[in-house]
Amino acid sequence: MKIVLATVLCVLTLGYPLVDIAMGRDLKDLQKDGVLRHLGVPYANFVNGPDEGLDVEMMKLFAAEIGVRYEYVPTTWKGVVSDLIGNKVIVDGKNVKMGEKVPIRGDIIANGMTILASRQAFLNFSAPTFPTQVWLVAGSRSSLHPIAPSGDLQKDILLVKGLLANKTVFGISGTCLDPKLYNLDAVHAVSKLFEGSLNELAPAVIQGEAETTLLDVPDSLIALGKWQGQVKILGPISEQQEMAVAFRKDSPELEGAFAKFFMKIQSDGTYVMLVKKYYPDVFYYYPEFFTFKNLATTK
Repeated sequence: MKIVLATVLCVLTLGYPLVDIAMGRDLKDLQKDGVLRHLGVPYANFVNGPDEGLDVEMMKLFAAEIGVRYEYVPTTWKGVVSDLIGNKVIVDGKNVKMGEKVPIRGDIIANGMTILASRQAFLNFSAPTFPTQVWLVAGSRSSLHPIAPSGDLQKDILLVKGLLANKTVFGISGTCLDPKLYNLDAVHAVSKLFEGSLNELAPAVIQGEAETTLLDVPDSLIALGKWQGQVKILGPISEQQEMAVAFRKDSPELEGAFAKFFMKIQSDGTYVMLVKKYYPDVFYYYPEFFTFKNLATTK
């Protein structure tokens, strides 16, 4: 079913070793030290490990562009922002507050992070790099059926929420899949916080651990391909959203260098080539997003 789309992410602390960075660094500091430390959470096809993924490949190209060595620093959704800004961040739905100081472990976040107003309070984002939206997903054996798109996104969202009366729905606290962001209590949904990773949500629903789950576009596309015939998209829960690369607010030179680099790889076709490699189906859902003009001017 083709859904009318419209649309940050998305956690257990694994105890990764700390990188010895006492303070945040900007472009000149990175070039002096000779390394760009890329904070990445394994997620969908953005980060599949230290050597593979859309954002991994893009960050390697960026490191080469600014003349430094690339270093992947694995982290978690719970800790990624803290690892960049040097303060713990406490998220409760739409409410965010700063906590105690922690070591800074990296210079840039790139792992399919959604641009959210709550995050913009303490992060700067690049121009959007990928479109997303939160969908409601169920196993193929579910009695729930996808909505018939009306052409009105707000109406479609209400129709999808209406499916959730007295139904269980998985979400993950502190991410774009947090049920508190979408007022699901108002439709008497039974929200359940999932304790595993984003990559485990689809199989958990297939196995019947909950009747439905919130899932964003990139993970939904992966699930549809990986578990063909075992999941179905019921419809949109959110308006269209956008993902981007995140920076500390005190690294404007690094942010500016990335902006120039991103313009370059858009104009020469490199970025679209990378997207086709990792998300070939996204062009069916968002054909306009990946034009150079749109990516270059949207922010």
